[in-house]
Amino acid sequence: MPSRSEVQVITPGLLRDWELPVPAGGKESRGTVLVVGGSRFTPGAVLLAGVAALRAGAGVLQLTAAESTAATLSVQVPEALVIGLPETPAGAAAADGDGQLGELIGHADVVALGPGLKGIDETRRLLRLVLDAAGPRTPLVLDAYALGALSHEPDLLVGSGRPVVLTPNVTEAGHLLGRDPGDDLDAEAAELAARYEAVVSLYGHVAAPDGRRWREESGDAGLGTSGSGDVLAGLLAGLLSRGAEPAQAACWGAFAHAVSGQRLIPRYGRIGFLARELLDEIPRTLATV
Repeated sequence: MPSRSEVQVITPGLLRDWELPVPAGGKESRGTVLVVGGSRFTPGAVLLAGVAALRAGAGVLQLTAAESTAATLSVQVPEALVIGLPETPAGAAAADGDGQLGELIGHADVVALGPGLKGIDETRRLLRLVLDAAGPRTPLVLDAYALGALSHEPDLLVGSGRPVVLTPNVTEAGHLLGRDPGDDLDAEAAELAARYEAVVSLYGHVAAPDGRRWREESGDAGLGTSGSGDVLAGLLAGLLSRGAEPAQAACWGAFAHAVSGQRLIPRYGRIGFLARELLDEIPRTLATV
């Protein structure tokens, strides 16, 4: 057996030995995912994350977005309940004042915070609301501006025992580390996991706070496209909602994200596909492991 400090390559064989839960029964057995995000100018990030959660197996989807975009988003994602959030003059989504968002957070099985958010002060308030309103064992996925908010309060998760997955890009990893990341992303992911007591998925490098580490090696340049990170955040939320534990969801998610991109290369080339085109590939990729 590999030691906890050894990096394991994520292969179909590894994943087959770490089989995803397959819930029986209706949609409630597959969990409710709440995606909290969406500024006036970036509601599409919430759409990508939400549809990815459904494609990964979530049973019920709830989305938030700046109130000026909520109606349009509800038409674009008819499968979801869409809640409009108050907006700042700059168009950032903010926590609501009547407690509706807190109620949704409290009843969700998984909360993904960050896709499409703008405004660090508003995001810090939303992060605080999520941590206060979510159950202590409710899995969280923190992405994009939520990671910036966490970097301002790095002890928020420490000692909480919460099941959390962080999905930074290299820039966001730098904010969380307080320095520019080095070339060894396996080591950087492990440092982040230990520091924040959360599972970290950093460009296919996955680390758990207990020292376990994995690496996905089939990702290609095409994944570096606008909206790709939103897809990954939603994919992880969907896997968590069907019962995967955080490290398992991160490994399966990294593989499904990368291989879905590989499946698009024959049609669009290595760097020609769009993030939204990953969505239809996700269930096929998961099913063929």
